[in-house]
Amino acid sequence: MAFLASRLNRIQPSPTFALIKKAGELKALGRDIINLGVGEPDFNTPIWINEAATDAMNLGMTKYTAVDGTPALKQAIQNKFLRDNNLSYDLDQIMVGTGGKQVLFNALFATIEKDDEVIIPAPYWVSYPEIVSLCGGTPKIISCSESSHFKVTADELRKAITPRTKWLILNSPSNPTGSVYGAAELMELVQVLEENPHVYLLSDDIYEHLIYGDTHFITMASLSECLLKRTLIINGVSKSYSMTGWRIGYGAGPKELISAMTMLQSQSTSNACSISQAAAVAALNGPHDFQKEWREIFKTRRDVTLQALSAIPGISSVVPEGAFYIYVNCEKLMGKKTKQGTMIETDNQFCDYLIEQVGVAVVSGDAFGLSPYFRISYATSLENLTEACARISTAIANLE
Repeated sequence: MAFLASRLNRIQPSPTFALIKKAGELKALGRDIINLGVGEPDFNTPIWINEAATDAMNLGMTKYTAVDGTPALKQAIQNKFLRDNNLSYDLDQIMVGTGGKQVLFNALFATIEKDDEVIIPAPYWVSYPEIVSLCGGTPKIISCSESSHFKVTADELRKAITPRTKWLILNSPSNPTGSVYGAAELMELVQVLEENPHVYLLSDDIYEHLIYGDTHFITMASLSECLLKRTLIINGVSKSYSMTGWRIGYGAGPKELISAMTMLQSQSTSNACSISQAAAVAALNGPHDFQKEWREIFKTRRDVTLQALSAIPGISSVVPEGAFYIYVNCEKLMGKKTKQGTMIETDNQFCDYLIEQVGVAVVSGDAFGLSPYFRISYATSLENLTEACARISTAIANLE
């Protein structure tokens, strides 16, 4: 359509939201669908956070706020970084947006010039390369091997950097793999970035509090004072506090960058929802003991799902250390045929086969830049997970 801007040709619709839409349409037709594609906790937002929102409304906190967030929320974010990450930020180094995605968009839109390169390890969150492309930049994808638990190595990073490189985007714990970078791995990456002072780091820490076992979260910027000065940390309350619909994300980084991002936001959405900001203050400042219980529930779900998947011939997976995803290798299923005679040649086709034949919705590895895999979200009940794995087993057994 000639009326539409040509820049839209650079991007594709979000495959995860497309899957949610398809699953919803099939459910509306009466199909029994188990959706393992949703990237959000299934827990309710803790009650005291809801109560803080109600109090804010009753107190008349329903007006515009400062574009970059209320003083109370920015103070809570400042305290969070000091408490959890031993990082000290001034308030003018912090901004609040309508979800972490908006903060990411602000950062890239404010910094990317035509043909600037952004290094993105794959598998990656679906929106990273799309936003880079929309901004006129070039996503430079590094395919990370399963043998390295889908984590980029220092040598791979060093080889990918050019004079046009502007950002490295690093997501740990990772969506879609659940991989977590350890201190030694991060220090090797830090060394490469210190050797290349023109490269900025965008550290997506949104799954920070969803780590299992003896693994510990480390934000890369905390390992180098030099790197901290050119790092933007993106975080939010969506995953750790089950507040996806509240739409509150935040960023912390160099003052000049935060100022530019705030100016950009002032001409797009202005401030994030005032009520949601009040709720986020309660989340960040309130008790956090419930997160231990949530982690234990997620770990049980992960382990039960991994055990069920391991009994299914033709697929395999590494153990994720964080987030709530399993990235399943389905390479051995490529070339098999359905009973209807259709050959499965891609992970997209396999995922279509699962939802159509057995009513299980998962996201293909193609959406995350590394095939042939599919992503399972275990942010749902054990009953759903057990039944879904049984259906996947049946579907695979029916392939010839």
